[in-house]
Amino acid sequence: MLPPSLRWNGEQLVLLDQRLLPHEIAFLSLRHWRDVAEAISTMAVRGAPAIGVAAAWGVVLAARAGDDLEEAIAVLRASRPTAVNLGWALDRMRGCEAAHPPVDPFALQDLAEEIEAEDRRLTQRLVDHGVALLPSDCRLLHHCHTGAIATAGVGTALGVITAAHQRGLLRHAWLDETRPRLQGAALSAWELGCQGVPCTVIVDGASGLLMRRGEVDAVLVGCDRVAANGDVANKVGTYNLALVARAHGIPFYVCAPGSSIDLTTVDGDAITIEERDPQEITTLRGQPLTASGVKAWNPAFDITPAHLITALVTEFGVIRPPYRDLLCDLPLGRQP
Repeated sequence: MLPPSLRWNGEQLVLLDQRLLPHEIAFLSLRHWRDVAEAISTMAVRGAPAIGVAAAWGVVLAARAGDDLEEAIAVLRASRPTAVNLGWALDRMRGCEAAHPPVDPFALQDLAEEIEAEDRRLTQRLVDHGVALLPSDCRLLHHCHTGAIATAGVGTALGVITAAHQRGLLRHAWLDETRPRLQGAALSAWELGCQGVPCTVIVDGASGLLMRRGEVDAVLVGCDRVAANGDVANKVGTYNLALVARAHGIPFYVCAPGSSIDLTTVDGDAITIEERDPQEITTLRGQPLTASGVKAWNPAFDITPAHLITALVTEFGVIRPPYRDLLCDLPLGRQP
């Protein structure tokens, strides 16, 4: 049984602290919106959908405290710049504030509850569409972590893998360890293990060898932002994986909830790539991995061009290239 990624207890936001997994299951009880912003920036809560939901509850905390909502929204928005779900949720909360002057904390709480409930509904629909793409007895490769604890619902790409197992379609799941924070090894393997899904962790550089040996039938990844032309921002290493999959003729599927689709961003070059502390590379759990003074570059995401993506899996259905017109036709302002 997986613990919930987050929940509102009527007074505070309770978050599963993902930084401690898989060795400890612990929760943070957050009473102030600045604590929510810190939890997002330090990756106590992570996964684009979960970040968006957490930020919505951060606005509720600001309203209940009588704080400046514009300041709270600005700080929450800056806590992680690449995932569009964060801005999507905050824009909806701001719209609610404007519609209910003076600030109505109860209206904001109702909207945060709806944003959380929407995520549960849409992730289930997305997973159903993703499973329908898979052959029987399939072997799937996944990068980073996109499971239930990265959302308010059943997850996205990892949710598809779990559902494939439950429906008797999955032979095996391969999980990139996902350096430098090891989300694949620490989170994805733990989550699949909790649900009895057969899986094996590999180093990020082993995916090409696996594909060359014919051990992979499809690659499934999540995303943090989809540009209007279909380019995708996701955890660094996704672009490499897409190139290798293309070289071996293996389908490369991106699971993208509507809240991750950003039609105001023309293409991948316009997406801000978050750069994190180089010590995430040069140390591991406080222990140095490199000689003192060694420099490191730590982009958290990369851009996978649309032409490398076999299909986008959304709650609205499966979208195949060319993407631009089809993405523009999606009812992104209305949940199905």
